[in-house]
Amino acid sequence: MNTSKKIYSGKTKDLFALPNGNIFLVFKDDVTGADGVIDPGANSVIGKVEGKGNKSLAMTDYFFKCLHAAGIPTHLVHVDLEKGAMEVRRAEPLGKDVSGSGGFEFVCRTRPWGSFIRRYQKYIQDTGQDLAYLVEVTVKDDERGDPLINDDTIIALGLLKPSHLEQAKTITRHVCRIVEADLRNKGLTLIDMKIEIGLVDGEIVVIDEISADAMRVMDDTGTVLDHGTVYARLIR
Repeated sequence: MNTSKKIYSGKTKDLFALPNGNIFLVFKDDVTGADGVIDPGANSVIGKVEGKGNKSLAMTDYFFKCLHAAGIPTHLVHVDLEKGAMEVRRAEPLGKDVSGSGGFEFVCRTRPWGSFIRRYQKYIQDTGQDLAYLVEVTVKDDERGDPLINDDTIIALGLLKPSHLEQAKTITRHVCRIVEADLRNKGLTLIDMKIEIGLVDGEIVVIDEISADAMRVMDDTGTVLDHGTVYARLIR
């Protein structure tokens, strides 16, 4: 791998700058969680699961191909499963502040679950209630627990142009529908998922990954599946 020095080390991926200006994303086997329980939405690394990084990469490759077939742009250039990495175009994540920190995650929900129930339990009819692809935006900020941010605040603080925010939410719903339909064909139900969106040469594109690390999937018995099981149902 002909790269310069490592430019960033995240919880699940390391980033390297390539001589051609692109970025090399190397997927890691690290898992996040709390109190010894694996939780993809948590902010602390609690251990490793051998092969987990490569499975996340394979799922990302799978879903990005689905997006490309539907005309949704991503930053993907090339996937190298042997190296557990993918080359991507350099993108500016939506929501980055002037210091380069922060960034947004766009969460799409098909039904109430997890933190949504904790916030709105009093008002929820049941866990099967149709949320009609509700999109929530969170700030990537581990110290503050990735807080929610509403549209008016995003615009008032000048974090996004209104047009970019609307495009990002539209793309998020489109991606959710594509993933949901694919999973449904395999007898699975998508509960919710999150994606990251960025700008590449002024174009809004899907970035980072789409894998079981960033979604909740349920089988026909109502069991929420772990990372390895989702991989097996999708890829194998």
